[in-house]
Amino acid sequence: MPRILGVDIPKEKRMEASLPYLFGVGPKNVKDILDKAGISYDKRAKELTDDEIAKIATIIQNDYVVEGDLKREINQNVKRHIEIGTYRGLRHRKGLPARGQRTKTNARTRKGRKPQVGAKKRK
Repeated sequence: MPRILGVDIPKEKRMEASLPYLFGVGPKNVKDILDKAGISYDKRAKELTDDEIAKIATIIQNDYVVEGDLKREINQNVKRHIEIGTYRGLRHRKGLPARGQRTKTNARTRKGRKPQVGAKKRK
């Protein structure tokens, strides 16, 4: 398995499908990266030479924010919203959806499991 920026990418998949295993790299970024590196989208990850892997890694490091840096940036943005007390920050603090979704039904991912109402207590 080739490693790019500390992440193992699957060797059997095409580069177009294996690069998005990096957090912060999506389909559009993959095409840009592979075009800059001069690598075919159809090439499998196991067919890459060490030189090509190094070229991809330098392009990603220089032009994109990925993996730990991106996660840190996202967490800092959420903390900033909470600190300054914006509406979005309050929603994050309460553990509710922050982007206008309905909460009467759905929103179980953010709210957690339903509380049990009228459940019998065990002795």
